[in-house]
Amino acid sequence: MSQKITVAVAGAGGRMGREVVKMVLEDPELQLVAAIGNTSTGAVDAGSLVGKPDTGVIVLSNLADALSVSRPDVLVDFTNPKSAMPNTETALAYGVRPVIGTTGFTPEQIVELDKICRDKGIGGLIAPNFSIGAILMMKFSAMAAKYFPHVEIIEYHGDQKLDAPSGTSIKTAELISQARQELRQGNPNEEEVIEGARGGYYDGFRIHSVRLPGVFAQQEVVFGAFGQTLKIRHDSFDRAGYMPGVNTAIKKIMSVTGMVYGFEHFLD
Repeated sequence: MSQKITVAVAGAGGRMGREVVKMVLEDPELQLVAAIGNTSTGAVDAGSLVGKPDTGVIVLSNLADALSVSRPDVLVDFTNPKSAMPNTETALAYGVRPVIGTTGFTPEQIVELDKICRDKGIGGLIAPNFSIGAILMMKFSAMAAKYFPHVEIIEYHGDQKLDAPSGTSIKTAELISQARQELRQGNPNEEEVIEGARGGYYDGFRIHSVRLPGVFAQQEVVFGAFGQTLKIRHDSFDRAGYMPGVNTAIKKIMSVTGMVYGFEHFLD
């Protein structure tokens, strides 16, 4: 690559944001030009967030100001569902390609963002999960659903996760639904003695969200048939495991037009 891809990181002081900052600083094909985060402690060099030498990139609190000054090629955003849509709109307003690892977008919002991207001739990505292992788990689940239509999803996250079910489980459910007809599972006369005990309803099957301290991110897709079950499970133990996917997304988004939903579209 003859020219470095310039990158801004929103949520740079967060746990995922720091991993992104570190990954960008360590890749010679990428250049960190802006970091957006909490500045209540005063001026902070982005490199200090990850124990790196002075980078000259000061963490700013306002996304629009940061993008206006730095004019990056790509914005990587791992903030929160509440900020996801306005941050993406701000990036596109400045002609910056958004790579979003935050969930909470509606289908209507994705369609709207896709139109903006195409009007500007640039690409963007909204990905519930950047883990290659998680993407394979989703793909395998969609394959299995053709033969095992009875399925339930159990997803596990820490007790500080804000959304339930997770974006990964919703994306998995969407892929499963594309591979099977809607099938309302369970006994037609079943009764929830405690409301919500059967989990969230999606296209005939259920999604169960577990939130506990000490848990990072796991998902299990359980298929049932007469005389047998099939379980497809993925476990994440460290945020660094998402960085190869984020790195790939930053580089591939440069040659994409339109808003892409799902990192699986970037896997060869």
